[in-house]
Amino acid sequence: MFENAPCAYITLLPNGRIERVNKTLLGWIGHTAEHMAGKRFSDFLNMAGRIYFETHIAPLLRMQGSFDEFAIELMTAAGEPLQMIANAREARDAAGKALFTRLALIKATDRRRYEHELLQARDVATTNLESERETSELREQFIAVLGHDLRNPLASISAGARILGREAKSDKEHQVIAMLETTVLRMAGLIDNVLDFARGRLGGGITLDRDTRRPLEPVLHQVIDELRLSSPGRQIEAEYAINVPVDCDRSRIGQLVSNLVGNALSHGASNEPVRVRAVTEDGLFRMSVANCGEPIPEAAMDRLFEPFFRGEVRASRQGLGLGLHIAAQIAKAHEGTLTVSSTREETRFTFLMPLR
Repeated sequence: MFENAPCAYITLLPNGRIERVNKTLLGWIGHTAEHMAGKRFSDFLNMAGRIYFETHIAPLLRMQGSFDEFAIELMTAAGEPLQMIANAREARDAAGKALFTRLALIKATDRRRYEHELLQARDVATTNLESERETSELREQFIAVLGHDLRNPLASISAGARILGREAKSDKEHQVIAMLETTVLRMAGLIDNVLDFARGRLGGGITLDRDTRRPLEPVLHQVIDELRLSSPGRQIEAEYAINVPVDCDRSRIGQLVSNLVGNALSHGASNEPVRVRAVTEDGLFRMSVANCGEPIPEAAMDRLFEPFFRGEVRASRQGLGLGLHIAAQIAKAHEGTLTVSSTREETRFTFLMPLR
């Protein structure tokens, strides 16, 4: 889901070597993924940057598992320094073994530009706004920038929870830490939805990076596994019969599945499984997410995919009411459809997309 994110991401193996970089970073520095894979992160820094990273950043990462914010210069393929602001967080398994470290980076010039634009927007809002439309546009621009900057403290919270988890002893401590980690996952999904909604309202719409070369099924496995971890005690059944390549944006399809399954976990019967099925048949890619429980009220069906709509009978549910709206927009961007049927026996969301 990170390939075309507004900020760059680098995934480092425990030995400090690069496992993966997203397209955003490759576009900034001009290197290829093949060229960077397997090399040390410090290989792409100047001499001063290497010394700083190896003597200050790397030791603290090994000790505390995260680093909130630091400045670094990456060398581009043309040999030019690119000033970046980065944060890092380490992922560990249940036994405490390091799995990988993810670096999130943003151009220092972009950060200064964002701050400058926010200051300008504040001045404009207080002096020159002439209509409610202009006020609304400004609010959405602010949300887009704010959503981006929320990722840094969220990563710090996640890193802190992991550190505390290594020292937790009582069941209550483990329960509190598990609750923190679940909240972090939920907040990350909310931030993604807010950013997508803001971009859509600003005219950008849902952007796609379609690709048939890599299979879709591993992405679905990963999303379902993450949801199982964040919803202990809930059962998610998954069935896949994807026999031909699917021309889609895999990260967006993963986001769509995450939103639909998350909705089913929130509103479905807790003692019944959520059922996910994805197949290719009759020239179509068909994916459905079904759950048991109370049916969706008939009055809510027509507005179900509207932004910020949660329905009166379930207004106490957590969330912004953007998940189904974003899922519908992802379906539309793929020239597909997202429909829903709801009875006392089952509520089912179905995504249909033509195969190319």
